[in-house]
Amino acid sequence: MREARTPTPLQFGWLLAAVAATVAPHAIEFSAWLVILCASLIAVRAALAWRRGQPPHQLLIVLIGIASGAGVRLEFGHFFGKDPGVALLAVLLCLKLLESRTTRDVRAAVLLALFLQVGLFFSNQTPGIAALALAGTLLATTTLLSLEDDGVLPAAQLRTGAVLLAQGLPFMLVLFVLFPRIQGPLWGLPADAYSGMTGLSDSMAPGSISQLGLSDAIAFRAEFDGPPPPPAQRYWRGPVLTRYDGRTWRPGLSVSTTTPGYEPSGLAYSYRLTLEPHNQPWLLALDFPAANIPNARYTSDYRLLAEQPVRVRSRFDLRSYPATAIGITETPAALAEARRLPANVNPRSRALAREIAAGAPDHDTILARTLERLRGIGLTYTLSPPMLGTHAVDEFLFDTRQGFCEHFASAFVFLMRAAGVPARVVTGYQGGEINPVDHSLVVRQSDAHAWAEVWLAGRGWIRVDPTALSAPARIESGLSAALPEWDPLPLLRRPGLDWLRDLRHHWEALSNTWNQWVLGYNPERQRELLERIGFSQPDWRTLTILLGASATALMMLLFAWALARRRRYDPLDTAWAQLSRKLARRGAARHPWEGPLDYGERLSTAFPDHAQALRTITEGYARLRYGGDQVAPHSVRELARSIRRLNLK
Repeated sequence: MREARTPTPLQFGWLLAAVAATVAPHAIEFSAWLVILCASLIAVRAALAWRRGQPPHQLLIVLIGIASGAGVRLEFGHFFGKDPGVALLAVLLCLKLLESRTTRDVRAAVLLALFLQVGLFFSNQTPGIAALALAGTLLATTTLLSLEDDGVLPAAQLRTGAVLLAQGLPFMLVLFVLFPRIQGPLWGLPADAYSGMTGLSDSMAPGSISQLGLSDAIAFRAEFDGPPPPPAQRYWRGPVLTRYDGRTWRPGLSVSTTTPGYEPSGLAYSYRLTLEPHNQPWLLALDFPAANIPNARYTSDYRLLAEQPVRVRSRFDLRSYPATAIGITETPAALAEARRLPANVNPRSRALAREIAAGAPDHDTILARTLERLRGIGLTYTLSPPMLGTHAVDEFLFDTRQGFCEHFASAFVFLMRAAGVPARVVTGYQGGEINPVDHSLVVRQSDAHAWAEVWLAGRGWIRVDPTALSAPARIESGLSAALPEWDPLPLLRRPGLDWLRDLRHHWEALSNTWNQWVLGYNPERQRELLERIGFSQPDWRTLTILLGASATALMMLLFAWALARRRRYDPLDTAWAQLSRKLARRGAARHPWEGPLDYGERLSTAFPDHAQALRTITEGYARLRYGGDQVAPHSVRELARSIRRLNLK
């Protein structure tokens, strides 16, 4: 067993860097006390190493560990989950750093750091996270290298670590391409694995959608085969909310089938939808998708759903027909549900609806009158509407007159129902931004929107967007063009930051490419690739043979490269060969069987005027080559300079 030694300051420096690089990327997910605790533990250990002090007493470290565990328990309510697990690992890594006294402790800390780096990918798999994990792995590898070879300069150690990682890159690529792709995680994830996902919920109350208005997070991307639809037609359908309890809208009864309940017609748009995980089943397709979408279902309220909640980034090839007529022959039960209102709420709005409906010959007239009345009220579109009380619709229409899209949709649907017209709320996303770098349409959480659907005889369900009455720019140009000057905007939508938006476009285009080619490399794409290179029906036996053959070939190539590089680039042998060539021109080439000291004696006799210089060179070479100590680069360079300066007369 290797003897445990006290780490040198350089070895400890590498360990500190590796631990800091491992914990820092997690800090964005940590609460303030965890960040302060981890930073303090690292700082204290750095100070002790700098002053060559001893680690704290074990009892103190145990007490800190117990207190940290209690803090994690209080914050998360349990220990078993992604978030508390990562938090505990981070604290334990910092405590291990604090107590490290020997090289064995350093190795244990490095292994813990490598394990914690895997946790970076629990919540995020972007190229940036991959780069951070790679940087942490490089520092951890360099730390281990420093334990084996502490006589090398730091830059050389770091360079060797990078070379080792680069040598592993071909094996990683082979495993990535040929290892059987498994849909989903290799092991069961904890219950809170998807708790951090954001997006639309399956209910809507005042303020629920405006909370997403300041989020620049990407909800999904769409890549169209041709020109995308104009902004006013980009309605991405999510939850359909039919039930209303006086404050919150929720989904009504609906059934799902494998075929759509409509006949697609009109202009079609073909596109590839790349959904970010949101832990909900809705696919947010453009109105209204055609049939035959794998692993998808169509509901009776015209949503497109996945068979399982979308918990990983997913791609769908879709074809949508926005002009399709829906629900012309709607069931009486569905229409009755779409007229239902709770009693004793919003009396002023009910009175307004009765006034609008009085004498109206049909529902089309009621719809037109309602839109006209809302247009005349003077409502203001804002991200920060006032709080509403029991009669939310009344207070919005007659008192505050300030609201976000959920206020407009909710008030409009309430008025229509109170006037006897079937209506419902639809939530989803509207609009999107074309990335000028890769020309994909990017839809963000801030594009979340609510609109309404009204059922008219002979026409079925038709879309009505009451937000457009007061903020038409929201539909045509997006959120930032519609908000008043005093409303806060997401950072990258504020004026004067064009350079930052350009930078984001490039980064998001890179991320999209990463998503398509790395994260999107699923079993289907692996099978397509193998079939393209000649394997018609690849199974696990084929993949195993390919993996073994590829790994063997790579090993042989690396071995051959290492041998060639050693022969070609060993600087000590190069210098020694130069001396032999120089003396060969004077008739004193070294014999193949001749050792350096014997060669030096022969040269001293042959060239007595240079005896001292020749002995210094040959003895120096013998010491460097056979002395058993680590060969310092500067010693080799000095020997080479001596050989170059040697001028025999």
